[in-house]
Amino acid sequence: MDLSVLVKNSFKYPFRNIKKLPIIFLFFVLIAIIPIGIISNNDQVVFIGVIAFFLFILLVPGYFLSVIKMGSSQSAMIPSFNLVNNIYDSIRVISLRIVYMIIPALVFYIALKTVGPASREMIYNFRIAEFIAAVGLLLLLLVVVYIIFECLLFFAKARLAYFNSLQEALKVNKVIADIRRIGIFNIIKWLVVMFILLNVVTFVTSFVMAIPYVGFLIYICIVIPILESIANYSLGLLYSNITQGYEGADVRKLETVEYDRIE
Repeated sequence: MDLSVLVKNSFKYPFRNIKKLPIIFLFFVLIAIIPIGIISNNDQVVFIGVIAFFLFILLVPGYFLSVIKMGSSQSAMIPSFNLVNNIYDSIRVISLRIVYMIIPALVFYIALKTVGPASREMIYNFRIAEFIAAVGLLLLLLVVVYIIFECLLFFAKARLAYFNSLQEALKVNKVIADIRRIGIFNIIKWLVVMFILLNVVTFVTSFVMAIPYVGFLIYICIVIPILESIANYSLGLLYSNITQGYEGADVRKLETVEYDRIE
């Protein structure tokens, strides 16, 4: 699948099953409750919002993992809501993020412990140029390490969705092999194009917040979930380019036997 087809199908995806879109919208209502409580200065609504926020964390990551799975199978369906499966998948996604962020966190801690005392000494001795250079190099190192592991996490999630196995997603060597099979250049092109398009859509649709009273809710509960659906489905479609080689692997089939294929 070439990039133009991938992008086109990604942006068409949320609207192929209009009847199921409200499922995604309802998820994002959960995170809108806290701002509503704060704006209305209602402590009870804020309390309900806190509970709703934890429900959001327990449901949404797992649901969007299902969206990635649909993309990796090139299915045009929007997943159905399943409380148990969504919570289970969310826990696996959160666990995956924690594991993949261990090294960036360690690098940050070590760098802080190493450069911190030296940077304070530079400031005390008015070595401003050296301080700026040291902090700049530290930030560059942290950003590079974070981007590398965030990219690995992207494709670890795709691997988790396809194989339905946290163990498979934790095999960093396999994730790196997947990235190589897709191609670094192809991934960079995909990232750049999707980043630009999603940001353009975000900017254009942000004007909906100018609508009195309901604009903020429309943006959080409708615009953001659609953009998230596009992004996650796009990742699944990108990963689908290498799944043909996994046809003989032990992969659990989707619960839905019949589903529509994308054009």
